[in-house]
Amino acid sequence: MKNLFRVFFLFASLFPFSIVINAAPINYTLDPNHTYVLWHINHFGFSNPSGKWMAAGNLVLDKDSPQNSQVKATIDLNNLVTGVAELDKHLKEKLFFDVTQFPTASFVSNSVDVTSKTTAKVQGTLTLHGISKPVTLNVTFNKAAANPITNKDSVGFSATTTLKRSDFGITTLLPGVSDEVKINIEAEAYKTM
Repeated sequence: MKNLFRVFFLFASLFPFSIVINAAPINYTLDPNHTYVLWHINHFGFSNPSGKWMAAGNLVLDKDSPQNSQVKATIDLNNLVTGVAELDKHLKEKLFFDVTQFPTASFVSNSVDVTSKTTAKVQGTLTLHGISKPVTLNVTFNKAAANPITNKDSVGFSATTTLKRSDFGITTLLPGVSDEVKINIEAEAYKTM
């Protein structure tokens, strides 16, 4: 009987520890100063110019079951930066992004396919230019640690994908300006208090 009591006590004392091991999903806020979408296109075969938008949103990271993680991101298309002011203005007009009518783009994930300890394919819906299409991001987990500047618990990711702008109704100057758009994403997020 004494031994049975000891076994019960040992099991009871370990039970709270097992709850700690299976941590709940953590909410993070995408850092709008360190989260961006960089795109590259081909310009009539002469060069491969790029542009950049900063992004905002949130991330729910489930470390125990990463396939249950989620991300929602929004881009203010008016904040386009190419480094050429006239080009920025041109791309914001009706022939391209038409930011007056479509001021934002968004991505909402709907599944995560874990491919290794640090990589995953994140499927979701991209809404751009008033059109929603499925998109797969090839994501690499970079790091989880306290940010040395803010001291906030933070995570970092990199991602890539390729889109066709014609899928989103942006067809100006095809095929001279390439239909295919290569996307690079860098994201940092801090734990939401």
